[in-house]
Amino acid sequence: MTTDTTEVTTADAGTRTTADIGLLILRIGVGAAILQAGLIKAFDFSTTVGFMAEAGWRLPALAALMVTTAETLGGLGLMLGALTPLAAFAAIAPMVDAWAVNVSGVAFWSEPFNVPFLLGVGAVALLFTGAGRYSLDAGILGRPTWGIRLCVGLLIAAFAAAIVTWVALFGVNPIHFTAPS
Repeated sequence: MTTDTTEVTTADAGTRTTADIGLLILRIGVGAAILQAGLIKAFDFSTTVGFMAEAGWRLPALAALMVTTAETLGGLGLMLGALTPLAAFAAIAPMVDAWAVNVSGVAFWSEPFNVPFLLGVGAVALLFTGAGRYSLDAGILGRPTWGIRLCVGLLIAAFAAAIVTWVALFGVNPIHFTAPS
């Protein structure tokens, strides 16, 4: 009795191809939305600085520069699948802070599924799945995925960067169980 490995190999290749196409679609969608947010801030930077100042951020120009740079480079990197772990790191941190802006006036679970939250989840998914075959990571580096330790470390670092940025430049804890007074 012999087994035909051709059928298994073809099935695996087909599954891999559809997964790579799915990753390409996810990368383009999440990356484009984050890139758009960064470019809107870049092209009207003075308004971004004014918004940060009006909201009470310390050093509003620095805060605006940080979020604009992270969203622009993170979004572009995700779209291209270029250094995907670093691009995801750059995208996750501002999405955590953007989510916090949306829920800071209420208990954090009252509006959990807003756009920054969902874009952040997409960036986290890409951090762990990698960019897939149709990416610069795979084409140039020959590496469509990255190690789990790197991914976990960058996820922790992204959350730490978001929290430190929020506390240092905004001065409050964004996560609370009841609406602030």
